Amino acid sequence: MARTKAPKGKSDMGSAIAAATVGFLMAGSGSTSRPAEAAIAPQERTGAVKFYRIDQIPLTEALTAFADQNDLRLSYDARLTRGVRTRGLSGQFTTQDALRALLEGTTLTYRFADNGRSVLITLAQADNGVRNDAGAESLPPIDVGAETRGVVGGAGGAAGQNAYRLPNASSATKTDTPIMETPASVHVVPQAVLQDQQVVRIEKALQNVSGVIQIPWNQGQSDAFLIRGFSNGTIYRDGFLIPDVLGGGSSKRDTANLERVEVLKGPGSILYGRSEPGGIVNVVTKQPLEERRYAIQQQIGSFDFYRTTLDATGPISSDKSVLYRINVAYENAGSFRDFLHNDRIFIAPVVRWNIDNHTQLTAEFEYSHFNDTADPGIPPIGNRTAPVPRTRYVAEPNSNRSTGDRYLFGFNWSRDLDENWTFRHRFIGELWRFGENNSLFFDKANATGTLDRFFNVSLPGGRSDRYYTTANLAGKFETFGVKHNVLFGYDYFHIDDSLRTICCQAAPAFNIFSPSYLPNRFPLDPALLSRISFTQSWQGYYFQDQMQLPYDIFLLGGFRYDDATGMNNVSQLVSTRDNRISPRAGVLWRPMQWLSIYGSYTENFGVSNSLYRGATGNMIPAQTARQWEGGVKTELFDGRLSATASYFDLTKNNIGVPDPTNPTLSRTIGEAESRGLEFDLSGEVLPGWRIIATYAYLGYAKINKDVGWDGGAGNTGKRLFLAPRNSGSLWSTYEFQGDLAGLKLGGGVVALDDRYGDTINSYVLPSYAIFNLMGSYSFEVAGRKLTAQLNIDNLFDRTYWAGSNSWTFAMPGAPRTFLGSLKVEF
Repeated sequence: MARTKAPKGKSDMGSAIAAATVGFLMAGSGSTSRPAEAAIAPQERTGAVKFYRIDQIPLTEALTAFADQNDLRLSYDARLTRGVRTRGLSGQFTTQDALRALLEGTTLTYRFADNGRSVLITLAQADNGVRNDAGAESLPPIDVGAETRGVVGGAGGAAGQNAYRLPNASSATKTDTPIMETPASVHVVPQAVLQDQQVVRIEKALQNVSGVIQIPWNQGQSDAFLIRGFSNGTIYRDGFLIPDVLGGGSSKRDTANLERVEVLKGPGSILYGRSEPGGIVNVVTKQPLEERRYAIQQQIGSFDFYRTTLDATGPISSDKSVLYRINVAYENAGSFRDFLHNDRIFIAPVVRWNIDNHTQLTAEFEYSHFNDTADPGIPPIGNRTAPVPRTRYVAEPNSNRSTGDRYLFGFNWSRDLDENWTFRHRFIGELWRFGENNSLFFDKANATGTLDRFFNVSLPGGRSDRYYTTANLAGKFETFGVKHNVLFGYDYFHIDDSLRTICCQAAPAFNIFSPSYLPNRFPLDPALLSRISFTQSWQGYYFQDQMQLPYDIFLLGGFRYDDATGMNNVSQLVSTRDNRISPRAGVLWRPMQWLSIYGSYTENFGVSNSLYRGATGNMIPAQTARQWEGGVKTELFDGRLSATASYFDLTKNNIGVPDPTNPTLSRTIGEAESRGLEFDLSGEVLPGWRIIATYAYLGYAKINKDVGWDGGAGNTGKRLFLAPRNSGSLWSTYEFQGDLAGLKLGGGVVALDDRYGDTINSYVLPSYAIFNLMGSYSFEVAGRKLTAQLNIDNLFDRTYWAGSNSWTFAMPGAPRTFLGSLKVEF
């Protein structure tokens, strides 16, 4: 990079200005080597004023907005602003005052150099922080392209590797929208939190979001959660549906290529189609970067846990138009539970081609191999879990295996049609190929410990094929002083599941107090063999308009039409045919930069009630839901810390129940409801001191209407399973400055109230609070950054129950666990 000698008579700026960090704003959109004629006249810098509204966002984004408003072209050294944020700008300013306000507190300076044809604004690192527009010898501009977004193993964008708070999220609107201007409850668990807590499974990340509770579904092999009182076995990957696997198999995804986890509370049907009403969990994956970076991490923990990960990214072509990223993970782990072991491989390459400034094409692939032990947990006795050691295994160690492979492949491309309109198209295919999937199920154990168990086996050769495509057109325009950000979209999803199963064969006698296991696999009865095969498909059309009105009022409105069908391929029966229009509306008022008040109403298109019906069953409409929500959002300490408090009333309708007049048929008269308060806080209190905290009060979570198989009231009035009245978490870290730079210490607590373990409220999982600690130290060796880290979960070795499957599988939580790691970045 160029360096300019200071003119005679002026102090050498080598110590005060990093001369290589140069940027310039140039009038017009022409070549950077030939400035346009006349840009901002000197008198206009201090005289003419304009109205600006720039939020507390990454400085790169702020300068881009400033340049756009003044019809300027921006180019600068990306390293200059990486990790730097602006305090924001709101009101009428001259050009000079606006730029000064944007740079306030950043330790960056600027210089105007008027040559009669253009205006150069030079940014440089300054020791004294002085900003002025005095004439000075201009440093030559260096065009390094767009900002480098993110670092290996770190948070994307200029928000920085260590950020506990990200100002924007896309899951609520499918557009990159400030959370402070989104009339919905949306929360982000950023990369920094994932690293500090050494998150290996998604459920640990979601402990940092209020009202989200782990559910150990599919004998601990599936990602499943309770959100606002309602169960959800579906996650989304970059906005794409990744449903649970019919009949079992492993679907717990690896976190090696996750950038962050976003959670939209409440119904999400308007953008995502058929879904559960509690909320949307969307995992956002890491994307290629322009700068070459590599990271290797080795983790070693309690109970023979070993995990190795690799993250590599950089350009493939010399002009940096073709970029790549690859994440690899290998895990070999035991468990505190007897006989449990898993072996996993994960590979995820991504290639992006920036064809020109307006067009990009990205191809991606994921491969997962799993060889796990299914774990049904421990059964209850009476109204409590059985009093046996938390290590006790009640299935058969030689039979309870789950093996298979998962392949995900896809592409996406986008084209800027002009400065206001963009078209995007994406396609994803996901193929599961199952080996054996053997498990046992059971009811409660009796008082003497006798447990009646039954085999449920999926034979090798099972598969699940999913294909998903989406296209949307996004545009911005203004009408009568109202700014619109509109989105038109179309989704299509197709899934084929095919399994061969042997179910419900009685297993040998078993006593949980004195277990005796089979030395070999138990012979299965081929007469119980059956085939399961279903095809599901649905398509949706949606429209959304985000409107910004005068006086800082933001409106959100839209609707979606869904059409879905299901086919039983064995009986050749069309089992379900559903369609629905789902509306959404919200309003937000931001009277002050640090305060937003919002309210919203949303409806939901839920799961099918009759997909699995038999030939004698009847086709009934799908489940639906509606939610009212209101809340307050705030940003504190110059935007470093943010908080959201919300109240919601969520009702799930059209739940299928037996017809009181004919139990072989069903009716959609079931209803369940949850009402509560939620609070989330995240960000940086002081330099180096970061925090993320949650609290949820679920005062009402009950089944309002139900019908039993006997025609009676069924579970009417029962509390929703696993729904604690109070739950919360706190996690905080401090990164030392000065002589102790590189040292980080942290800790936190996760706490839940009593919960019912099943839908009939027959047994209770007691309340608990577990405390966790972490410590890390980063240092450099031969130009490479090394980070040694140790996490201790359940510090006081508390015995507790993590959750249940809504029936008799209660899963004990892990005892005190140590997880150490050594990470090298270069």
